[in-house]
Amino acid sequence: MIQRALEYKIIRYALTGGMATAIHISIAYLYIYFVDTSLFVSNVLGFSIAFVFSYLVQSIFVFKHAVNLMKAFKFFVVQFSSLLASIGISHYVPLENSYIKTLIVVLFLPVITYVVHKFWTFQDHQHTKPL
Repeated sequence: MIQRALEYKIIRYALTGGMATAIHISIAYLYIYFVDTSLFVSNVLGFSIAFVFSYLVQSIFVFKHAVNLMKAFKFFVVQFSSLLASIGISHYVPLENSYIKTLIVVLFLPVITYVVHKFWTFQDHQHTKPL
Protein backbone atom coordinates (compact mmCIF):
# COMPACT_ATOMS: atom_id res chain seq x y z
CA MET A 1 0.00 0.00 0.00
CA ILE A 2 2.83 2.43 0.85
CA GLN A 3 4.64 1.54 -2.38
CA ARG A 4 1.45 2.25 -4.33
CA ALA A 5 0.99 5.64 -2.65
CA LEU A 6 4.59 6.59 -3.44
CA GLU A 7 3.85 6.20 -7.16
CA TYR A 8 2.13 9.60 -7.02
CA LYS A 9 4.31 12.69 -7.22
CA ILE A 10 2.06 14.67 -4.94
CA ILE A 11 2.43 12.10 -2.15
CA ARG A 12 6.22 12.10 -2.53
CA TYR A 13 6.12 15.91 -2.62
CA ALA A 14 4.13 16.08 0.62
CA LEU A 15 6.48 13.66 2.38
CA THR A 16 9.54 15.56 1.22
CA GLY A 17 7.99 18.87 2.25
CA GLY A 18 7.22 17.48 5.69
CA MET A 19 10.81 16.29 6.08
CA ALA A 20 12.18 19.65 4.90
CA THR A 21 9.95 21.44 7.39
CA ALA A 22 11.16 19.15 10.18
CA ILE A 23 14.77 19.85 9.16
CA HIS A 24 14.16 23.62 9.17
CA ILE A 25 12.53 23.52 12.60
CA SER A 26 15.20 21.21 14.04
CA ILE A 27 18.13 23.27 12.77
CA ALA A 28 16.54 26.52 13.93
CA TYR A 29 15.78 25.06 17.35
CA LEU A 30 19.28 23.59 17.77
CA TYR A 31 20.88 26.89 16.74
CA ILE A 32 18.72 28.86 19.19
CA TYR A 33 19.32 26.37 22.00
CA PHE A 34 23.06 25.76 21.57
CA VAL A 35 24.52 28.77 19.71
CA ASP A 36 22.53 32.00 19.84
CA THR A 37 18.96 33.19 20.36
CA SER A 38 18.78 35.06 17.06
CA LEU A 39 15.54 34.05 15.34
CA PHE A 40 16.69 35.62 12.09
CA VAL A 41 19.98 33.72 11.89
CA SER A 42 18.46 30.46 13.11
CA ASN A 43 15.71 30.61 10.49
CA VAL A 44 18.07 31.59 7.66
CA LEU A 45 20.27 28.64 8.60
CA GLY A 46 17.27 26.30 8.93
CA PHE A 47 15.80 27.50 5.61
CA SER A 48 19.16 27.10 3.83
CA ILE A 49 19.78 23.54 4.98
CA ALA A 50 16.16 22.55 4.39
CA PHE A 51 16.33 24.16 0.94
CA VAL A 52 19.35 22.09 -0.12
CA PHE A 53 17.73 18.91 1.19
CA SER A 54 14.40 19.76 -0.42
CA TYR A 55 15.89 20.63 -3.81
CA LEU A 56 17.95 17.45 -3.99
CA VAL A 57 15.15 15.15 -2.86
CA GLN A 58 12.47 16.91 -4.94
CA SER A 59 14.70 16.65 -8.01
CA ILE A 60 15.68 13.02 -7.61
CA PHE A 61 12.82 11.38 -5.68
CA VAL A 62 9.75 13.44 -6.54
CA PHE A 63 10.16 14.80 -10.06
CA LYS A 64 12.86 12.37 -11.28
CA HIS A 65 15.06 15.07 -12.81
CA ALA A 66 18.79 15.56 -12.82
CA VAL A 67 20.17 18.14 -10.42
CA ASN A 68 21.38 21.28 -12.20
CA LEU A 69 22.00 24.93 -11.51
CA MET A 70 19.10 26.34 -13.57
CA LYS A 71 16.55 24.09 -11.86
CA ALA A 72 18.09 24.95 -8.49
CA PHE A 73 17.64 28.65 -9.29
CA LYS A 74 14.01 28.11 -10.35
CA PHE A 75 13.41 26.03 -7.22
CA PHE A 76 14.83 28.85 -5.09
CA VAL A 77 12.63 31.44 -6.81
CA VAL A 78 9.51 29.37 -6.10
CA GLN A 79 10.46 28.56 -2.50
CA PHE A 80 11.50 32.12 -1.69
CA SER A 81 8.32 33.47 -3.30
CA SER A 82 6.33 31.06 -1.17
CA LEU A 83 8.14 32.33 1.92
CA LEU A 84 7.33 35.94 0.98
CA ALA A 85 3.70 34.97 0.29
CA SER A 86 3.41 33.34 3.71
CA ILE A 87 4.79 36.48 5.34
CA GLY A 88 2.39 38.61 3.29
CA ILE A 89 -0.60 36.47 4.19
CA SER A 90 0.39 36.50 7.85
CA HIS A 91 0.66 40.29 7.94
CA TYR A 92 -1.77 41.64 5.34
CA VAL A 93 -4.76 39.31 5.03
CA PRO A 94 -7.51 41.13 6.89
CA LEU A 95 -8.54 38.30 9.19
CA GLU A 96 -8.47 38.64 12.96
CA ASN A 97 -8.01 34.92 13.52
CA SER A 98 -4.32 33.99 13.27
CA TYR A 99 -5.17 30.29 13.14
CA ILE A 100 -7.13 30.74 9.91
CA LYS A 101 -4.22 32.68 8.40
CA THR A 102 -1.89 29.85 9.39
CA LEU A 103 -4.23 27.28 7.84
CA ILE A 104 -4.31 29.27 4.60
CA VAL A 105 -0.50 29.25 4.51
CA VAL A 106 -0.17 25.58 5.45
CA LEU A 107 -2.90 24.25 3.15
CA PHE A 108 -2.76 26.41 0.05
CA LEU A 109 0.88 27.44 -0.43
CA PRO A 110 2.20 23.87 -0.69
CA VAL A 111 -0.41 23.08 -3.35
CA ILE A 112 0.50 26.21 -5.29
CA THR A 113 4.23 25.52 -5.05
CA TYR A 114 3.66 21.92 -6.17
CA VAL A 115 1.85 23.10 -9.29
CA VAL A 116 4.51 25.72 -10.07
CA HIS A 117 7.30 23.18 -9.57
CA LYS A 118 5.51 20.60 -11.71
CA PHE A 119 4.84 22.93 -14.63
CA TRP A 120 7.80 25.33 -14.42
CA THR A 121 10.72 24.22 -12.25
CA PHE A 122 10.60 20.57 -13.29
CA GLN A 123 8.63 20.97 -16.49
CA ASP A 124 7.89 17.47 -17.72
CA HIS A 125 7.77 16.90 -21.44
CA GLN A 126 6.06 13.57 -20.82
CA HIS A 127 2.61 14.18 -19.39
CA THR A 128 1.82 10.52 -18.83
CA LYS A 129 3.26 10.23 -15.30
CA PRO A 130 0.84 10.13 -12.34
CA LEU A 131 0.06 13.43 -10.62
